[in-house]
Amino acid sequence: MRILVWIVLAFGISASFAQTTPNQDSLKGWYLKDKATEGFAGISLNKAYQFLQGRKSTPIIVAVIDSGIDTLHEDLKPILWTNPKEIPGNGIDDDGNGYVDDVHGWNFLGGKDGTEAEKASSEKARVYHGFKNLYLGKNIDTNKLSKDELWQYKMWKRSAAQIEPNPETADEIKGLTRYMQKMDECDSIITKETGMRDFSADELEKLSLTSIEGKQAKMIHLNLLKMLSSGADAKTSLIKQLLNEQLSHLQDEVQEKTTAPVDVHATIIKDNYKDFNDRYYGNTNIMGKGSMHGTHVSGIIAAARNNGVGMDGIADNVKIMMIRAVPDGDEYDKDIALAIRYAVDNGAKVINMSFGKSYSPQKKWVDEAFQYAASKDVLLVHAAGNDGKNIDSTENYPSADFLSGGHASNVITVGASSDAALTGSYVAGFSNYGKNGTDVFAPGVQIYSSLPGGNAYGFLDGTSMATPVVAGLAALVRSYFPKLSAVQTKEAIELSISKLDSTASVYMPGTQMLVNMSALCHSGGLINAYGAVTEADILSKGPGKDKKVKLPKTTFKNTKVKA
Repeated sequence: MRILVWIVLAFGISASFAQTTPNQDSLKGWYLKDKATEGFAGISLNKAYQFLQGRKSTPIIVAVIDSGIDTLHEDLKPILWTNPKEIPGNGIDDDGNGYVDDVHGWNFLGGKDGTEAEKASSEKARVYHGFKNLYLGKNIDTNKLSKDELWQYKMWKRSAAQIEPNPETADEIKGLTRYMQKMDECDSIITKETGMRDFSADELEKLSLTSIEGKQAKMIHLNLLKMLSSGADAKTSLIKQLLNEQLSHLQDEVQEKTTAPVDVHATIIKDNYKDFNDRYYGNTNIMGKGSMHGTHVSGIIAAARNNGVGMDGIADNVKIMMIRAVPDGDEYDKDIALAIRYAVDNGAKVINMSFGKSYSPQKKWVDEAFQYAASKDVLLVHAAGNDGKNIDSTENYPSADFLSGGHASNVITVGASSDAALTGSYVAGFSNYGKNGTDVFAPGVQIYSSLPGGNAYGFLDGTSMATPVVAGLAALVRSYFPKLSAVQTKEAIELSISKLDSTASVYMPGTQMLVNMSALCHSGGLINAYGAVTEADILSKGPGKDKKVKLPKTTFKNTKVKA
């Protein structure tokens, strides 16, 4: 779940961020624009709505499996899903689904007593310590293992090889600690002189500090903020929250071989994790303390359109069902599998999954949830990840490839695209990719959307942001063309992608190798909302109908560009 957690080389940590552009106001909503008419390689959303003008849409539910949502946000309150069969706050399971008072969704990260599992360890550490007693120092005859046991053993072997501390991590901790200390020092001086305790870069620019110490603190603080792609209106409290989370993860990484992770399911959630039938755990708190990620994702999909505040979501007739199952750390397979089933059973037709990890010990449960979603005609949209790796050859879960063989046809896996004005490229350098494992690319750099607390907004990066762009488009298609199946919706999105022309190449993420987009995803391009709705219109007419409205695919004319 990569957002703005990398610091530049000056502080001893690898730089991995998009360039910060001077005028970020012009970038608010760049990802919705049209390359030819508005100058940004966005998804041509306005053209899509022009095409749809005069048509009726059908309300659609999009489930967001994530960290939580700010239910009080001005742009999100109007689009929250409400369970029509549940009476709020009466302590009764009115709809009989096993989840009491699930009015706007459900929280699989909490205990029935209201406690919360806000943080979890890496799955690598859980796998290593969970199966260490079975395998460490023992000769294992793999021929005697069942298929499930062999999967478990191979995963443990990989965790044992990868859990050794990375020597660079200690340097990263030092660099990040120095950065945060310097920010705190400057904050203290600025607060003492102005009385302001929390401010954005924009607000700091306007502050008048008269002392030499104050002027220096202001200059240093602004320079520190410019090292991040957080946007000029992101508050320092949010930035510090993200940096503290990153520091905590780095510190955990150093200790994860010698220190067994806390079992939050046993200590907080208090279900029997090994028993998939023990599924009615959790509570009603869909906000949580760490709701930034889910709030941002939800806004991208469906923030109230044309209401004169904040920003506009992609789909205009959508209700967001929040299902908390993604803690600060790696998600648990059981929580994800149950979250998918909850979404399907409560009417979601699109599920956004902006999360991922490198280990999946209970993948069978997730596979079965994918198959269940397919049987109910639900489309799953999943982030490819942010490690700059080829997921055709490296582990990335959840995966559309089943352990039992076969592939989930109702899953779209999304890489992150960009624009030359931001990075000089159509591909984000951090994005995972894969000719087979990744379906499409969508904007995922400097994406402006809702943030929790005080009707806030800001920019975040990642395939976590690209995924809801696709989920929002899928919701738009299914809303205006409700007869299309999940698979047909995926087909409409993939058949209508914008391609680079034959002379344009990008650097394969993480390398200096120039390739065509077709090497990075099997559709070979970037999503286009206008193309998707015109393609959906054709598909909705069925075989043999008039297809004269079909338009040629958009091609971006460009010379070689860098990722």
